[in-house]
Amino acid sequence: MTDSVKYLLDETRIPKHWYNLMADLPSPPPPVLHPGTLQPVGPDDLAPLFPMALIMQEVSADREIEIPDPVRDVYRQWRPSPLYRARRLEKTLQTPARIYYKYEGVSPAGSHKPNTAVAQAFYNKEAGVKRISTETGAGQWGSSLAFAGALFGLEVQVFMVKVSYNQKPYRRALMETYGARCIASPSMETNFGRALLARSPDNNGSLGIAISEAVEVAASREDTKYALGSVLNHVLLHQTVVGQEAMAQMEMANDFPDIIVGCTGGGSNFAGIAFPFLGAQLRGGKKVRIIAVEPAACPSLTRGRYAYDFGDTGHMTPLAKMHTLGSAFMPPGFHAGGLRYHGMAPLVSHIKELGLIEARAYHQVSCFEAGVLFARNEGIVPAPEANHAVKGAIDEALRCKESGTSKAILFNLCGHGHFDMQAYTDYFAGKLTDQQYDEKELAMALAGLPSVPETA
Repeated sequence: MTDSVKYLLDETRIPKHWYNLMADLPSPPPPVLHPGTLQPVGPDDLAPLFPMALIMQEVSADREIEIPDPVRDVYRQWRPSPLYRARRLEKTLQTPARIYYKYEGVSPAGSHKPNTAVAQAFYNKEAGVKRISTETGAGQWGSSLAFAGALFGLEVQVFMVKVSYNQKPYRRALMETYGARCIASPSMETNFGRALLARSPDNNGSLGIAISEAVEVAASREDTKYALGSVLNHVLLHQTVVGQEAMAQMEMANDFPDIIVGCTGGGSNFAGIAFPFLGAQLRGGKKVRIIAVEPAACPSLTRGRYAYDFGDTGHMTPLAKMHTLGSAFMPPGFHAGGLRYHGMAPLVSHIKELGLIEARAYHQVSCFEAGVLFARNEGIVPAPEANHAVKGAIDEALRCKESGTSKAILFNLCGHGHFDMQAYTDYFAGKLTDQQYDEKELAMALAGLPSVPETA
């Protein structure tokens, strides 16, 4: 029998503050730099893209930041999200491990992304913004911001990576249902997109390209700001409602995780589940093994270089020190579109450098195999991105079986796969393959990293 630790009816259990890991780190991450001066960026540098409230959250070192009541009011629609114990999966694996998963697929958009989309829409509305431009990979972020924009009366324009735009038409339909405009990227709507298509008409796009297009639109219109669904500190901050709820739910279950697993593309859902537990550890609490799982076809943490790089392909963003494959890196078109990003969140990259987390890379076929096994035992079909966390948790459970140790494993099931069934159709038809990136292209992308002095 699958156990559920929900407390869904008790709205007082929704966190009242977001948790900021910056307050508990043994050393701060390197500053974000202006690409022209190589000096740390200030609030004025970011003001054309973000409302000031989000800029202040981006640079804050306060441990707790209050969640505004209007944001908590929206959270009540699906928060607290349920925590389940996967007893059927445990039985099938014949493992002594205790496997728990936090299920974020109960949100209106079907993933963890509304946790920050609602917050960003609120702060933009408060600042008098009329319009938001953004990018999306697989569509979870785009549909989440479209949902939030509808609630707060904001016009939303989404540049969707072209390969996902074609692979996932129902994600596009969801965005349009919420009232957003969804455009395949690269597009003819921006100078950067037009230039790319002139050189490469069949360009399948990347998150880095879509970010460039969205930033260009925001920078060119006074009524428009830009919103990002991962990577930045304030985005990771908003996701910590996930881990805070999980801590309380694990306590209700009279258990505590020995191992935490999260899939990683830009780092937001991973940070959401892991940062509150890591912060407690850094304050003297129980030590937890934290494992970040990424796609082998876009392995920023396991193959990327820790260096200053642009967050976008068109070099319109500031420079952040992160694990990167190079802003010109073009990942293959594997189905986990939300994980096809050349860089990792600077804060996640920093804790990897500090040795506080581990990183692991998997190919997509083995991840889908794990996702199908999970679905046949637990009944939930995971998104392709979440399958990476499922695979990581199953591998840890099998290690417990081999060693005969009983450990508690917690992972973030960050979204359902109801709009990704073509990927499962391809898997069952034997058409899903393990895609490889080009080593020469990776070397060229890394060779093009900006030159930043060590003293910068």
